[in-house]
Amino acid sequence: MKFGVLVFPGSNCDHDTYNVVAEIARQPVTFLWHDSPSLEDCDAILIPGGFAYGDYLRTGAIARFSPVMQSVQKFAADGGLVLGICNGFQILCEAGLLPGALMRNAGLKYICREVYLRTETTDSPFTRTLRHGQVLEMPIGHGEGNYVCDAATLAELKRGDRIAFRYSTAEGAVTAEANPNGSLENIAGILNEGRNVLGMMPHPDRSSERLLGSADGFRIFESLVGALAQQA
Repeated sequence: MKFGVLVFPGSNCDHDTYNVVAEIARQPVTFLWHDSPSLEDCDAILIPGGFAYGDYLRTGAIARFSPVMQSVQKFAADGGLVLGICNGFQILCEAGLLPGALMRNAGLKYICREVYLRTETTDSPFTRTLRHGQVLEMPIGHGEGNYVCDAATLAELKRGDRIAFRYSTAEGAVTAEANPNGSLENIAGILNEGRNVLGMMPHPDRSSERLLGSADGFRIFESLVGALAQQA
C-alpha cells in the first residue's frame, strides 16, 4: 500500500502527516505537489493542515481548483480513501467532497489546545479499530473550525451515520462547554456518503506519539492501514 500527502503553498503539517505514515505506521508514503495531476498510484490520499494558498478568499477556496485536487475528486468518486485534516477538511468541503462549510470560530479567535472527541461511528475505514463512544484526545489549531450546514444536510448526516466525531468532555459528554469553536452539534468530523472520505478538524497527525502528549490520533492511521490491507 502507498500513501500520498498533498503539499500546497502554505501547507505546514505535511511533514507531520508524512512522519506518522513513514516512521510510526511504517508504510510507503510520498509527497504529492499541488501543481501536478498525478497521484502516483497511491492507495490513500492525506490532505494535511496548514494555510493552503495563504487561505486567501477563504479557507480552501483556491486549493480546490489545483490540478492535484481534480485528480483527488476522481479518486474519491472511484472509492479511493481520502483523509482531510484541519485545512484538509476545509478543502474537502470547498471541493464538494463533503457537505457543509467551516466558518470562523464562534469566538472569532484562533484556538490551539487539546480537546476531546467522542467516536460517533465505527463504520468507516478511518474508525474501524475504535469503539462507539470511545473518547480520543487530540489537539486543534484553527481559526475557522466552526462546522455549519443546513437542516436537511444535518438530518442526512445523522440518518446515514456519517458524523464521525463530536467534541466532548474527557468522560464523553457532548456539552456546549466542550465545544471549542461553536461547531453545529459539536461536530468535529464527518464522512461522505460513500464513507471513503473523512474530514476532521482535530489533528491525529499531531497526536500519534506519546511523546507529543497523546497517541490517540494514531488510531485513525491504524484503521486506514488495516482497511487498505483488507482491500489488498
